[in-house]
Amino acid sequence: MNHRRVILIVLDSVGVGQAPDAAAYGDEGANTLGHTAAAAGGLHVPNLARLGLGRITNILGVTEQEPAQVAGAYGYMVPQSAGKDTTNGHLEFVGVTLREPLPTYPNGFPAEIMRPFEAAIGRSTLGNRPASGTVILQELGEQHVQTGQPIVYTSADSVFQIAAHEKVIPVDELYRMCEIARGLLSGPHAVGRVIARPFVGVPGAYTRTANRRDYSRDFGPTLLTALSDSGVSVIGIGKIEDIYAGQGITQGVHTANNADGVVQTIKVMKAQVGPALIFTNLVDFDSLYGHRNDPIGFAKAIEAFDQSFPDILNALQEDDLLLITADHGCDPTTPSTDHSREGVPLLAYGKWMRSLTAIGRRDTYADLGATIARHLGIEWREGEDFYAQLGGTTL
Repeated sequence: MNHRRVILIVLDSVGVGQAPDAAAYGDEGANTLGHTAAAAGGLHVPNLARLGLGRITNILGVTEQEPAQVAGAYGYMVPQSAGKDTTNGHLEFVGVTLREPLPTYPNGFPAEIMRPFEAAIGRSTLGNRPASGTVILQELGEQHVQTGQPIVYTSADSVFQIAAHEKVIPVDELYRMCEIARGLLSGPHAVGRVIARPFVGVPGAYTRTANRRDYSRDFGPTLLTALSDSGVSVIGIGKIEDIYAGQGITQGVHTANNADGVVQTIKVMKAQVGPALIFTNLVDFDSLYGHRNDPIGFAKAIEAFDQSFPDILNALQEDDLLLITADHGCDPTTPSTDHSREGVPLLAYGKWMRSLTAIGRRDTYADLGATIARHLGIEWREGEDFYAQLGGTTL
């Protein structure tokens, strides 16, 4: 009987250098991990270094001080999907490459969207422009509290975001508004995600809560649906269930932050019996530090993940394959607070691996999904797996 498992952890936005087409996105020179390390005076991540992290790109404090005992595999992946959002990266992982960019709204959403939305929710709205989520709360939060009008905003990504104070519009009502928006945003306006952004606090000190929810567009069959249809458990931890609109997910576990994401991942690893993909997204790198141009906080978050890494390794079974990557960049050292078009790290480890192996450059994120399918013994045609380079044996 197949008891193999894959543990896939996405370090949201931890890019490792500009993609070949970065200039088309205004992201020449971006390197989230390299620039973060430099701004912090170096990173101390000995556990990730043992898998070859410092060989992917120049990382101050890591590249120069690789531990003596190394084992695993390292490389990087270049995106092919048009766009640089969470949706694009995560879809490419599972075999869906978006050749046309999803719709974005640099001037806000048109009346043909907003009028029926406001009519359906029975309220007028505030904002309707691209904005930093934390900034627009400080600008419009008090007016929202006084009027009960939700704040609608977007970004450089294909998102329709709705912010509301939890004491003004209860979370369940905010979720209902997002479901209404998701239903309206179709055809040429089919954005990648509708996002609920609940917050609390008082003027000058508004903070977003862990009750965020993403309502993603359904892009059809993916590796996840192929896995679940074949009897493989697919456990989504963090915002994974939301990213894929629940499609192919057999169990969803929502989390409060990175630390909780790691705890829940280990909990599932210890409990799960039988073939599985345990798929985790750790979002704090992106939401708390990348978008807020906070390289010091970003660096501390990477070091915190590294400190928890031995607990993840200890929960691995003999036949498990651990994969670590990212979905895009979000360089906190640039003037922009948007995502950056970057390649992403690729680290792999299994207890059968005794030496350090270079995977090299992969020209699509789909190679990750192909490798997952190969380890789990599932037929899959998208991407080219790098399983042989890991030394793994097929079922």
